[in-house]
This record gives sequence, structure tokens and C-alpha cells, in this order.
Amino acid sequence: MTRIDAGPRMSEACIHGGIAYLAGQVPETAGADIEVQTREVLDAVDALLAQAGTDKTRVLRAQVYLADLADFDGMNRAWDAWVVPGQAPARATVEARLADAGWKVEIVVTAAL
Repeated sequence: MTRIDAGPRMSEACIHGGIAYLAGQVPETAGADIEVQTREVLDAVDALLAQAGTDKTRVLRAQVYLADLADFDGMNRAWDAWVVPGQAPARATVEARLADAGWKVEIVVTAAL
């Protein structure tokens, strides 16, 4: 098993058996609108996938956590601009209280290498 950016509490990603498991990625700009925050999160996902030796075309599953389901359409605008046509992963979206009140979105991704 390989760990990426391993810290005392968690790793940003773990690779095992040809699969990359990313930790939940959160936005850099707390309080920004949902589209900005979603783009920031997806940029972080792209960067971690590259470190793992894969990319968004190999994402198997995404779990999207929204602080408010009213942001669903805005998140989807950013998501739709990011996802490669014909390569969309399985995805679930739920409303959840996030660890920082300024975060509107957190995304967890699993990808094949």
C-alpha cells in the first residue's frame, strides 16, 4: 500500500490493489459561492489523482457532500464542466453538516490506476 501526503491523523490518498482512495477534498476559499468551491475541490481531486498516477477519466465513484441541498444545481454546473463526457463515475450526493461552517461542499473520490 502507498500513502500520499500521510499525516498524523489521515492521508490525502491511499493506493491499494490498483485503486486510489482519496480523502474528502474541501475548498480553499471558505465562504465562496458553490461553483467556486466546487471548482477548487475538483482541482484538488485532479492534483491528487495525478500524484497517484491516474486522472478523472478513471474515477469509479464520487461521493458529494453539500452543506445545503439548495446548492445542488450550482455544484452540478461546476461538476458538469469538469467531468469528461461519457466518463462520468457513479455518484451520490447528500446533504451533510461539514466540519467547517464556511465549506459548502466536500467530495470523496475512488479511482482506478
